[in-house]
Amino acid sequence: MLALLHIENIAVISQAEITFERGFNVLTGETGAGKSIVIDAIGAIMGERTSRDLIRTNAKSARVSALFRDVPGLDWFEQYGIFPDENGELLLERAIQADGKNVCRVNGRPVLVTQLRELGCRLLNIHGQHDGQQLLDEQCHLDYLDSFGGLEQVRGDFAESYEAMCAVGRELEKLRMDDGEKARRIDTLTYQIEELERAELRDGEEEELTARRDMLRNAERITNAVDGAWQALTGGDEGDGAVSLLLSARESLAQGGRYSEELKRLSDAVEEVRLSAEDLAEQVRDVRGSLDFYPGELDELEDRLDAIHRLKKKYGSTVGEMLEYLERCRRELDEIQFSEERIEALEKKWKISLDDARCKGKALSDERKAAALELARRIGSELAELDMPKVKFRVDFAEKDCRNGMDATGMDTVRFLMSANVGEDLKPIDRIASGGELSRIMLALKNVLAENDQVTTMVFDEVDTGVSGRAAGKVARKLFQAARAKQVLCVTHLPQIAAMGDAHFSVEKGELDGRTYTEVKRLDRAGRREELARLSGGVPTQTMLDGAEELLTAAEAFKRESRP
Repeated sequence: MLALLHIENIAVISQAEITFERGFNVLTGETGAGKSIVIDAIGAIMGERTSRDLIRTNAKSARVSALFRDVPGLDWFEQYGIFPDENGELLLERAIQADGKNVCRVNGRPVLVTQLRELGCRLLNIHGQHDGQQLLDEQCHLDYLDSFGGLEQVRGDFAESYEAMCAVGRELEKLRMDDGEKARRIDTLTYQIEELERAELRDGEEEELTARRDMLRNAERITNAVDGAWQALTGGDEGDGAVSLLLSARESLAQGGRYSEELKRLSDAVEEVRLSAEDLAEQVRDVRGSLDFYPGELDELEDRLDAIHRLKKKYGSTVGEMLEYLERCRRELDEIQFSEERIEALEKKWKISLDDARCKGKALSDERKAAALELARRIGSELAELDMPKVKFRVDFAEKDCRNGMDATGMDTVRFLMSANVGEDLKPIDRIASGGELSRIMLALKNVLAENDQVTTMVFDEVDTGVSGRAAGKVARKLFQAARAKQVLCVTHLPQIAAMGDAHFSVEKGELDGRTYTEVKRLDRAGRREELARLSGGVPTQTMLDGAEELLTAAEAFKRESRP
């Protein structure tokens, strides 16, 4: 559950700290007071997309932190090696900088925004006033149904089989070509293969040729340098090079070494240097031997490198890539020349993969239809409790209108139908439902879907749009009942819903030192009575206050009766 929310420099909120309770928490306030900012802050700590515009004017950064308690075991913790502390508490933090950068932490450990989002959606769900639009979008209905039925694994198994079938189909389409196209492709491949084979390319050849060319272009300078080094080391024919001089020095010191240990040590040291010099002389001699070249070699190297360069323009940026291209051409030519046999084998494979996809698609469809009956029953029960007992709800199935009767989601086209009045035919929701009906249907759907997830906190942002009168009381009771199993946070304008809260927070806007600020405070019973009266009709009158007291008393009685 979300135990504590701390906000700094978010829009008009300079600083606020809200301690939420278990059960049903409600937030109320005038339009524009900043209730949505609290929801935005919760969204930010859940890893949702934010903007630097969220930062309070003249502030360098905005910060949000949220403390969760009684966190369930999640695979996210094992995946990233970050766990709740020994008290089962988890602290999420996010700082939004003026330059757009974000700093996110979980229990003090830095994480990416994407990792924070993965964790956030497992801890808390936010249901906004625009969720009803998703209910109108028939593209979302299939996902709702699969989520309710817990069919993610079955759907994933089908998707794997479907993709395997498509992969075989794509290979078949590549091989199936008319005779003219096939002949043209064979000619092209044959020409390219012959051109590359004639070139007799060798991996690493270009680098070797380039190095040899550079050496030949500077052969005279290199030869003079090597000869000079050889002369200095060996002395040439006269023998007065460094090696000979070192030998003389070693012999002189060796004679003195008969009488002095220090001279003997120096003699040995000079001998080591002489041996190293001899080794260097050998290496220089080897280099000199490799400098031999014949007339015309440089021109031959230039011609070869030019030929390689021309081929690179057509077949690859390196010799290695050109050799890989050659192998691909050979394989493709073999496939085309022996395409009849390959096509026959692939057709058999495609038939098997098609049957496998259809089998798994049928199994998925059967499970969906079973889940649809249960979903309709559950939605009907929920709607009856929300003062919509005569509404009929059904999940309609149709075959996919696409190739092979399936796509990556399965074989079913699904849409939700409803009838709002007795005697009316079931029709798509977008043609029937009013704003208030959509709010209640969405609330019913969210309640049903929430039973199957691990999320412990649900946030409802003005989902009571279009609801009033007796229906508002029904929605209030349903939210309270949902809060018996999960923590519920609800932003509302309805006094019936606010009265049902276990904890009531008021979001108020004011001015201080020429700046607008928003304050969030928890209301006591007297404060709740005044706030409910304001929600009922603006400036509270005694009649409104009496009505608010009646709402609170009725809500308290309902809660006592509802508790086991």
